[in-house]
Amino acid sequence: MAILQLDVRPWKGERRNSRAQGRVATGPNVDQPLHDLSSIFHRNGSMAPAVSDETPIWQQVVWKLSRDAEVGPAVNAATQRLEEAHITTARLDAQVLLAHVLGVDRSWLFAHYEHVLTPDQAECFMDLVVRRVAHEPVAYLVNHKEFYGIDLYVDPHVLIPRPETEMLVDQVLAEAQIRSGEQLVVADVGAGSGAIALAVAANAPNTYIYALDISADALAVARRNIAQHDLATRIVPLRSNLLSKLPVRADIIVANLPYVTKDDYATLEPDVRNYEPVCALVGGPLGLDLITRLLRQVPNRAAPEAFVALEIGYNQGAAVVGLVETMLPQATQLELLRDYQGHDRVVTFQL
Repeated sequence: MAILQLDVRPWKGERRNSRAQGRVATGPNVDQPLHDLSSIFHRNGSMAPAVSDETPIWQQVVWKLSRDAEVGPAVNAATQRLEEAHITTARLDAQVLLAHVLGVDRSWLFAHYEHVLTPDQAECFMDLVVRRVAHEPVAYLVNHKEFYGIDLYVDPHVLIPRPETEMLVDQVLAEAQIRSGEQLVVADVGAGSGAIALAVAANAPNTYIYALDISADALAVARRNIAQHDLATRIVPLRSNLLSKLPVRADIIVANLPYVTKDDYATLEPDVRNYEPVCALVGGPLGLDLITRLLRQVPNRAAPEAFVALEIGYNQGAAVVGLVETMLPQATQLELLRDYQGHDRVVTFQL
């Protein structure tokens, strides 16, 4: 039977030696000194702590699966390790990671409990689990996230799509249905992975969408997803600072812009704070910088009677409604919508 061999211990002299405080497990038997700053910068340009907030910095975990590792015991072993790292979705994460390594659906694991992993599969699985122990998001580890029933490729260049953003898509689709007899131009501002653009295109055939983002790396991810779902004739990725490069006026403007405040950013879970691109999260001291700039552009980029839908922070409803009333006094049907947890989530209005 496959077993998990755990060695969780302070290294010799580690508690006494301040120079050893940067030691971190990024893989089996890997040391990472704190003074090598380049090693703790992620590809998104943000600097992450060497270890998770909950793990004593002097600990290093060495673990491995035996040569005859089977699916069931491998999942159990990984679950144990993830639970010790305070990962709340430990078993689910272990299953998702192993299914990814094996190239199967998660349900396959339940019917193949005694399937033996190859040495390469075991090694790959162990590497992913160690990275998850450091709170690297599962979506980045497997390069996959489902959004609005659509399979998306994601990597650290883009924000991981959230279920809450599906509420924003619902509002756009409702407007597209109301105007089903028209061909509508949609501007998806801050498109990232292309999640919103793809969800709208897949469910509203009367839409032609510009996926706008200032990040070339993010647009590369969006292009990959657009091609994967064969929607290149309906979605045009375009590098743009908000609406500045939009070539035509839009009938619908939808935006999920950075809205996290600087103070709130410091309190985010390590999965988010240490790995997701800060430029896609933080919207200035009050989280409203990008939303304010967008509202300034709307009059010159929106078609008559355009519909606008904005995702906002959990407590920004009054502030964003006030901005719309002040900056766009001609706006009508101004609404603040709350999510299922009762938090402010979406502001919509008509011009």
